[in-house]
Amino acid sequence: MKDLKQKLLQKQPMADLPFVILVVTLVLFGLVMLFSASYAVGNYRFHDPYTYIRPQAVFAVVGLFAMWIASRVDYHIYHQLALPLLGISIVLLVIVLFMPKYNGCRRWIVTPFGTLQPSEIAKFAVVLVFAHIISLNHSKMAEFRYGVLPFLLILVPIVGLMLLEPHLSGTVLILGIGGILMFVGGTALKWFGMAAGGAAATVGCAVVLLPDLVPYAMDRLQSWIDPFADPLGDGHQTIQSLYAIGSGGATGLGLGNSRQKHLYVPEPQNDFIFSIICEELGFIGAMLLIILFVALLLRGMMIAINAKDKFGSLLVVGFVVQVVMQAVLNIAVVTNTIPNTGISLPFFSSGGTSLMMLLGEMGVVLSVSRQAGQTRY
Repeated sequence: MKDLKQKLLQKQPMADLPFVILVVTLVLFGLVMLFSASYAVGNYRFHDPYTYIRPQAVFAVVGLFAMWIASRVDYHIYHQLALPLLGISIVLLVIVLFMPKYNGCRRWIVTPFGTLQPSEIAKFAVVLVFAHIISLNHSKMAEFRYGVLPFLLILVPIVGLMLLEPHLSGTVLILGIGGILMFVGGTALKWFGMAAGGAAATVGCAVVLLPDLVPYAMDRLQSWIDPFADPLGDGHQTIQSLYAIGSGGATGLGLGNSRQKHLYVPEPQNDFIFSIICEELGFIGAMLLIILFVALLLRGMMIAINAKDKFGSLLVVGFVVQVVMQAVLNIAVVTNTIPNTGISLPFFSSGGTSLMMLLGEMGVVLSVSRQAGQTRY
């Protein structure tokens, strides 16, 4: 323990300051908007306007401290931690299937200290394991044995378990992260073509083997095509979200002045918080949020390019792409660009597990940035 403390406190190269500023800005922006979006529903449901912001603020402080610690730990340690963490995430994905349902899904493990979302840990584990495997076999990634097979063996059980929850958005996100890491890592393009065919076959199998998933998916699809066909049912959330976005105009109604958060938009503190941002801060506020995520992506790619080895570069690509891809999917859902899949907005939506994992991942990115320019293979 003494040695670990000395390593954490010893002088190290500076982490990437622009990336730190972007992350802290997103966390603070997220806390402000979460309080604005959640105080009404917290007051109505629990007679406490601080129901959602209080734990989120605690997780933010703890998460920023965890980010600092992660930034000072040599990221090469994740070579050893990747496979054990993957095993833990799979076990948690099995356990969650025996938890009580919430809104028709089983996505959270209830503990005496709060809820835990295994899919967040699975995302982290997938990035670590993929980066680990690719960095070891980067010269042979064009071969099926090295560029496809090990990743299939990892994704199949994870995707299968997440479909059983069901957690369609999480499944899409993990497949997207895995696919991008494989592409960046050098997997031959022909295998991606075959994967498309395999995905079609998987959907067919899901229809046969998971009949409960079919009406769930079809209901979401129908409410996407025409949400006004069932304005009090499946289309209600989307309709109220669009009303909120349209009400914001160019400059918004002002911070705290949303009308739709008063029990019109369901769960305004979670998946649909972006609609409240649009209503209160308008088009300008929404564009500011998007610019922050784009800047995070661009700065992350600069860190990846300058990483001292392939493992570090892949870690950065995986974690930064995960954040931005999740933000894109959330905004697409809230604006009814894609069907409602129930996906949170990184750094903004209520959720302690998500925020802690996000900040831990950003800490790993900063660890890579500290060692940039020092060649190591």
